[in-house]
Amino acid sequence: MKSELQFANSKVGKAFEKLKNSDEKLYNFICRAFKDIEENVFCGIQIPKKLIPKDYVRKFNVKNVWKYNLPGAWRLLYSIEGKNLVVLSIVLEWMDHKTYERLFKYNK
Repeated sequence: MKSELQFANSKVGKAFEKLKNSDEKLYNFICRAFKDIEENVFCGIQIPKKLIPKDYVRKFNVKNVWKYNLPGAWRLLYSIEGKNLVVLSIVLEWMDHKTYERLFKYNK
């Protein structure tokens, strides 16, 4: 299912633009992820609802979170929302694997 992609907020969008100059490799990986997500919104792996950080619910008002694995053990997190017959993929943030494991409490 195709989707339109947007950033959760302007802070996430600005962080992505800064990557173009600071980490071109990661920037290109994320661009590729964006294309994949726009083509198939379900290409990532859905995070179980009980593991969604309360901070994400509060900060982004999301009801679901999906993980897209990037090269180098990085993770792109996004949410899916239906709006006026348009499916939106909302980019929440990206992080390295260690930060991802801490956020979702996989390594207790």
